[in-house]
Amino acid sequence: MDETQIQIQPFVFPSLISLFLLWILKKLFPESNGNKNPPPSPPKLPVIGNLHQVGYLPHQNLGLLARKHGPMMLLHFGSVPVLVASSADAAREITRTHDLIFASRPLTKVTRKLSYDGRDVVFAPYGEYWRRAKSTVVLQLLNSRRVQSFRSIREEETALLVKNILECSGPVNLSKMFCEFTNDGICRAAFGRKFSESENGKKFLAVVGELGEVIGAVRVGEFVPWLSWIDRVSGFDKKVDRVAQEIDEFLDGIMRERLGNKEGFLKGKDGDNLLDILLGIYSDGRDEVSIDDRDSIKGLLLDVFAAGTDTTSILLEWAMTELFRHPTIMQNLQKEVREIVEDNSNIREYELERMHYLKAVMKETLRYHPPVPLLVPRVASKDVKIKGYDVVAGTVVMINAWAIGRDLVSWDEPEKFKPERFLNSSIDYKGLNFEFLPFGAGRRVCPGAAFAVATSELVLATLVQKFNWKLPEPQGGNLDMRERPGITVRKDTPLIAVASLSK
Repeated sequence: MDETQIQIQPFVFPSLISLFLLWILKKLFPESNGNKNPPPSPPKLPVIGNLHQVGYLPHQNLGLLARKHGPMMLLHFGSVPVLVASSADAAREITRTHDLIFASRPLTKVTRKLSYDGRDVVFAPYGEYWRRAKSTVVLQLLNSRRVQSFRSIREEETALLVKNILECSGPVNLSKMFCEFTNDGICRAAFGRKFSESENGKKFLAVVGELGEVIGAVRVGEFVPWLSWIDRVSGFDKKVDRVAQEIDEFLDGIMRERLGNKEGFLKGKDGDNLLDILLGIYSDGRDEVSIDDRDSIKGLLLDVFAAGTDTTSILLEWAMTELFRHPTIMQNLQKEVREIVEDNSNIREYELERMHYLKAVMKETLRYHPPVPLLVPRVASKDVKIKGYDVVAGTVVMINAWAIGRDLVSWDEPEKFKPERFLNSSIDYKGLNFEFLPFGAGRRVCPGAAFAVATSELVLATLVQKFNWKLPEPQGGNLDMRERPGITVRKDTPLIAVASLSK
């Protein structure tokens, strides 16, 4: 059985008698809401609340619950109130109307350990530190000029991906190739070189893959402290410690190596990579970088690396999967790309701007398969009223981007994969259209969206331009569409395909 399943099942509780007594007490002395009007809630169990309803794939299970109880749904994880928003209107109120109230993140034991105690951008609580950190990422690391400066990396790594496909004598494991492609590209952008060929580098890439799994795990012990022993017995705590230690050792080693070569980064020798930019900012001409500043640098680098690799490879994996499921869409995309790019030459980025169907395919993939289906949680800093319901301070807020992307109120035939819905449409992924939030919205919108999309568009266009694709014979048209749990959600089984050169 999957580790995540074990952690959220009610049968692990040691004393059924105790649970029964607690249930009786709650019936005899129910909690009073006074004049409050809380959002509708499904029935909950004593002690654990609604944790048993989260399931193996939380975005799907919470989406099903929302269809029954409404797009503003109040759950309880242990004693922690959790508001789940599953509509564009609810998301708008949270991320725009009351954005400041919901601007902070709940730091759990796991996210605290893996984000250097909140010294990154993704998990840092809202405040002065977060504002400075986000400013550094937006203005220094991932601004439009910087994203454009990585064009040569995107083009070189895409050409290498094509070469690797050509060298395959049989079916191609596209899932594996997409992971390797994004890992190498992000490593070059973040550190100035690849690490996929060294043992230490391979170890780092593997442990980053585990990062999303442990962050995305729903654990009883986080919400019911007296059951935290379950995480120790299951080995989960030990796994978190190992992941945190291995990531820190790698990043610390890279920093010490670069700091030992002061002339390199202070004179801008490798100034195009993100590590040198951060070292230049935090050193500010000093001989040393403080321990706190080192943790900040490592936290920001880990954000860029973990978010950049997963979102890009997952987006490519699902996009190609849907093209296999819909041959007509594949043909339409190939026709557009091959008509715009002459003589099968390498695609230049300005040509991508003319590929409107390509952009529609990418947007439809993000709607149907958002890489982070449950956006990173927020927390209410004070009492607030949303859509007529009272939300109390301390409530954790989860926006279900997956459910919003399949909402009948916002989308026509949402269960169908139809890129045409985005042709001649102004809907974009930048967080201004609340029915389409693959990268979030408001103050906590993902700053790396442009980087991920620019890379994905180039790769997808190149793959359909250079090759004709089909599924291996035994697989036929029956693709396994099951998902793997985690904060990011990829296919549970690798995408295997057969490529042949286009004429």
